[in-house]
Amino acid sequence: MRFIDTHAHMYSEQFSEDQDKAMDRAFLSGIDRILLPNVDMESVDALHDLCKRYPKNCFPMMGLHPCSVKEDFKEQLASLKALLFSQEYIAVGEIGIDLHWDKATLAWQQEAFRTQIAWAKEKDLPIVIHARESFQEIFDILDEINDNSLRGVFHCFNGDVDQAKHIQSYGGFMMGIGGVLTYKNSGLKETLAQIPIEKIILETDAPYLAPVPFRGKRNESSYLIEVAIEMSKIYDIPLLAIAEITSSNAIDLFRLNV
Repeated sequence: MRFIDTHAHMYSEQFSEDQDKAMDRAFLSGIDRILLPNVDMESVDALHDLCKRYPKNCFPMMGLHPCSVKEDFKEQLASLKALLFSQEYIAVGEIGIDLHWDKATLAWQQEAFRTQIAWAKEKDLPIVIHARESFQEIFDILDEINDNSLRGVFHCFNGDVDQAKHIQSYGGFMMGIGGVLTYKNSGLKETLAQIPIEKIILETDAPYLAPVPFRGKRNESSYLIEVAIEMSKIYDIPLLAIAEITSSNAIDLFRLNV
């Protein structure tokens, strides 16, 4: 039974003292492939280093996180684009819009988002979308520019049924489900029950959003199994089927070599 963690920052400084042990725990838990989103230029070296050390298990994305979109975002984008177009990456990410921390940068975030979507189309890569308190702003852009050449995932999806249906209407997009699914009052269980499992991939977003029973602690890829167990209850299918279906979905979306 093998799982794919489609979104984890296992290169984060929060793993500086036990990164290899955390990776071993993931492998022992059946998580044998971990997809790594970039944040900004400061995270690139750590991201690349982990992928070099675990070339059969870790796969990099490249992009500028919306919370890193500051006054210098155009310079950051230029540097990140140079990397994206000179090396192999599985996706453009993590990109999107975050209005939780700073609404004043919305115009910059929108420009950065559009720019990186254009990269994805040119490179024929999926986009990995960070949407925090910003579904409508992201929908406004995707409603305009979505086409058959665009595919991706709404990472850490925590929306309602209507938002899930809107995402499904794009055709090439999935929803990434992580630890929030295990939270008692998240409402995500009720929403997920109305989403076809063919539109779902699993993720942790480590070191953030640890699932129950680890909530409040540092998250890591090995905890993905807790999300999968909860999902097996919702869809009323065996854990093995959850592993097979969500892994197949991830392989198709990111075009991973099996």
